[in-house]
Amino acid sequence: MALERRGFECVFSSDIDPYAQEAYMKNFGEKPEGDITEISNNRIPKHDILCAGFPCQAFSISGKMGGISDSRGRLFYEVIRVAEYRKPYVLLLENVGNILSIDGGNVASIIEKKLDLIGYDLHKHVLNSSFFGVPQARKRVYFVAIRKDLKDEIKYERPKETFQEIFLEDVLETNVDKSLFLDRLDVKMTKDERQVKNELKPIRIGIVNKGGQGERIYSPKGHAITLSAYGGGAGAKTGLYLTKEGIRRLSIAECKRAMSFPEEHYVIEGSQGYKQLGNAVAPDIIARVLNGIVGM
Repeated sequence: MALERRGFECVFSSDIDPYAQEAYMKNFGEKPEGDITEISNNRIPKHDILCAGFPCQAFSISGKMGGISDSRGRLFYEVIRVAEYRKPYVLLLENVGNILSIDGGNVASIIEKKLDLIGYDLHKHVLNSSFFGVPQARKRVYFVAIRKDLKDEIKYERPKETFQEIFLEDVLETNVDKSLFLDRLDVKMTKDERQVKNELKPIRIGIVNKGGQGERIYSPKGHAITLSAYGGGAGAKTGLYLTKEGIRRLSIAECKRAMSFPEEHYVIEGSQGYKQLGNAVAPDIIARVLNGIVGM
C-alpha cells in the first residue's frame, strides 16, 4: 500500500496463510503465491525493491524467542535467497524490536553479515509508531539494505519523529458490538481517569484478575498497546480500554485506524481479522521510511 501510493507496482507477492491471501486479493486484485520455500528463483520476476516481514514470533518477547533456529525465523534465509538471485536495488525488512537483542545480539549480527555477503549495506533502527502520528505503541526494527554498487546513487536517512498529538480517543467508534465489552467482577482501577492527561504512549489505569498480559486496562487519552496476532487474556489482541460506554476491547475498525489503514481496507471478520492486523506493518510508517530513500 505504501509503495503503490508512491507509484511503484507490485510484481510478485507470497503468503502461506489462506486467510491473508483472501484479504490481499480483495485489497489488491491479486492472490499471493503460497509457501515461499517452495517457489523457485526463476518464478520470481525481476524487481527493484524487495519488501519482507519474516515471522516475528521467533523473535518476540511474547514468544519463545527461538530466533534464527526457529523454522519461522529461518524464513529470513528465503529473503537472502531471492535477493542474491534477483539483486534488487533495495531491501526493506521489518521485525520486532527484540530481534536486535536476542541471543546477545547474535541474530542481528547474522542478518547484517548475510546481507553484507550478498552485496548490501544495512541501515537498521527502531521506530515507534506513537511518535509518527499513529495512536499505537508499536516499536519495530526497520532494515533498509542498499546494494553496495549503488551507494553513491541511492542514499538513506532515518525518518524523524513528528510527535503529532493523535490519541486513541480520536479514533474510537461510539457504537460497537456488545461482545467487545468486559463483564467481570475482578476489575481494579488504579488511576482516576479524570486525572489522566493525554500522552503519546499507553496509559495503564487498571487491571483485571492479576493484571497479566491481556489483563490491563488503559486510558483512551493515551495510545493503544501493540496490536498482537496471538495475544490472550480478557483483552486479547487489542488490550482493554475504559471508554465512555464501559471497559472493552477495540473493534476491527478501530484497530485499522490504530494501524493507519484506511476505512475501506479489507480484513477477514472475527479473530482472523485481528490476527491480520496484529501481523501487519503500519503503512504510514513504511511511507516515512520510503521517504528517507533518495535516488530510487
